[in-house]
Amino acid sequence: MTMHLVLHGLAIKKHAAAGDIAGLIGLAPEITASYLEKAAASGRAVEANSKYMLSGLARIALDCDYSRVYAPVRADRAFMDAYEGFERINIQLKTLITDWQTMEVGGQRVVNDHSDKAHDAKIIDRLGNLHERADAILAELTKRVARLDYYRQHLLAALERAEDGQIEWVSDARIESYHTLWFELHEDLLRIVGRTRVE
Repeated sequence: MTMHLVLHGLAIKKHAAAGDIAGLIGLAPEITASYLEKAAASGRAVEANSKYMLSGLARIALDCDYSRVYAPVRADRAFMDAYEGFERINIQLKTLITDWQTMEVGGQRVVNDHSDKAHDAKIIDRLGNLHERADAILAELTKRVARLDYYRQHLLAALERAEDGQIEWVSDARIESYHTLWFELHEDLLRIVGRTRVE
């Protein structure tokens, strides 16, 4: 189960060091590093400059393993109902992020340069309202899969930073911004329930 978690963390993060995935999967960094080294030695991961990626065969094996590991969760009606609730809010978040990254000027959508502070403040207020509803769903999901609390705590932290004026915490892909974390949470949930992302 520990190796599964480590490989799962790599699947979510794509290309990461031990410290990048340790919190996500609920393991200490040193334990995570040890398992990553074992994974690389056995061909399940590829290492370069202390960062790891899943090998092709490991990705296939991991995808097959989810149905066994998460069979009880997939049969849990409360978890699946909460997941469906998450998917409904996910649609709303996509719209919100589009409204954050672009804005309407003269009837046309243009890239948001974030010079309109009032516009940005309205979007962040909407994000706060969305988060309140999402957090209730995450609380239900966390009851069944405790490690999902990582997302719950870090989404709140990202939101609070954005509300404090650090607007990069809304969607900057270079940090654990709200959108970055949400995207990873969605990927995590899709793997848990055995579904694929609809673009």
